[in-house]
Amino acid sequence: MVMDLQTANRLLDDLAEELEIPDSRYEAAVRSYNSVGNWLRRSASVFAKTHVDVYSQGSFRLGTAIRPVTDEEDYDLDIVCEIFYDKELVTQEWLHRQLGEEMSAYAEAYSMTAPEHSNRVWTLHYADGAQFHMDVLPSVPDGRRTQVMPVSGYQTSDGTSVAITDQNHPNFGVRSRDWPVSNPKGYADWFVSRMRVARQRRLASLRERASVNVDQIPDYKVKTPLQSAVQILKRHRDMRFKDSPELRPRSIIITTLAAHAYQQEPTISEALVSILRRMDQYIETNGDQSRIPNPTNDRENFADAWSTNKELKDAFYDWLDTARLDFNAAAQELDPVRFTDILAPRMGRRLVEASTAKSRLLLESQRNSFRPVGPSLVARATAALVQLFDAPHRKPVRWATPPGGSTGWVAISSATCHPKGFRPFRFRSDGPPLPKRASLIFEADTDVAPPYRVYWQIVNTGQQARDARGLRGGFEEVSVVRGHLKREESTRYTGSHSIQCFIVKSDYCVARSEPFVVNID
Repeated sequence: MVMDLQTANRLLDDLAEELEIPDSRYEAAVRSYNSVGNWLRRSASVFAKTHVDVYSQGSFRLGTAIRPVTDEEDYDLDIVCEIFYDKELVTQEWLHRQLGEEMSAYAEAYSMTAPEHSNRVWTLHYADGAQFHMDVLPSVPDGRRTQVMPVSGYQTSDGTSVAITDQNHPNFGVRSRDWPVSNPKGYADWFVSRMRVARQRRLASLRERASVNVDQIPDYKVKTPLQSAVQILKRHRDMRFKDSPELRPRSIIITTLAAHAYQQEPTISEALVSILRRMDQYIETNGDQSRIPNPTNDRENFADAWSTNKELKDAFYDWLDTARLDFNAAAQELDPVRFTDILAPRMGRRLVEASTAKSRLLLESQRNSFRPVGPSLVARATAALVQLFDAPHRKPVRWATPPGGSTGWVAISSATCHPKGFRPFRFRSDGPPLPKRASLIFEADTDVAPPYRVYWQIVNTGQQARDARGLRGGFEEVSVVRGHLKREESTRYTGSHSIQCFIVKSDYCVARSEPFVVNID
């Protein structure tokens, strides 16, 4: 069934709403960092005679925090403890150690496990029911002069920049004016400035509908399309790199580029398409070097790790290409079933199905007004095919469907296994497991008249392929020899795998075969 454009926009609105963390989590976060602040200001604290400011940073402060992928994962709350010392009178090491001792005492007083230690922060783990941990960053006022950042044109001042501790810094153990610098308050102010018009529009809408003064509404409830778009992109990133988290693009990179690219679009779907189309324009390149400057501290490059690990840079651009394909298709999709099938591999099927539940009900209520469509691929698939269809590394189809739908058909007509030292045999889709180190030959038939181009998509799963960095999910073009559609593969990795044939003509996908599932023992 086809729905109107308003319903299509609602699909992405509902997806963003499903990603939102409950109000109770925000309230618990505020209580928790206020509690830490009160602890550091108590009379027995080593910082009792010094002004202490404790505040959140990162996604909680920006309104871009998302629900964890699973119920077993924690929310990550980042806070800054700004201790008003002159940084020339203390060392990073002393400040880091003193705050660590205070956090250890705090954890003991509240029957928590001892805090964990890392280069920059101390991590407090709350009880299982709280489902979050807190990264506590020691800092002092930076005291640098006001300056205007050349990239963003945003003004940062002495009152927002902080000097932080870092065990890897060369001056960690000595008194020096040279400390690592951060500016979470300034960054948050810059982020808000990038959505000022959309925020005013949202406040006006709340003012019309709410019976309370909008000044009494917490910031986290004033959600703009930019914030929702960042939340959706972060979840897409998390799922895409579920099997290789070490390559996952940093949230600060996605957030910064999205904020630069946002043009005050009024809907989430428009914001997503616009952001994804433009966000890489804000990456500075000089030969092999890439820079994504902190808009409030030009000395900080969020992409500095790309220069020493090219895989991180490649992973970002691979993710961006995938996101563009996924969300361009989803933004044009008017059917919640197909919308689910498009985004489930990169957003999580449970999340997307929950977000489309309301639209599915609306669709059912309008059943007599619209033409029916066939069941989704996943709805009629085997368990193995569902796993493959939802594989996060499975690339989305990059060709459009011709107006009016597919114009031909293609089907995998035969599959033959050639084990080493044994006679070849035919096998069926999702049949008994095949032996390792065998050759496979697939043949397909089509009624599409030449000329055309043939692509095969192989998607594999399993720990062996994952460990060997052998996960596949892209499209590979093959030549057509005398009208024969043929593909040779091998049984290298244990697990369930699929192969699918696509016929492309004039940049349209005019036919695609059903996925053929291959199980390997």
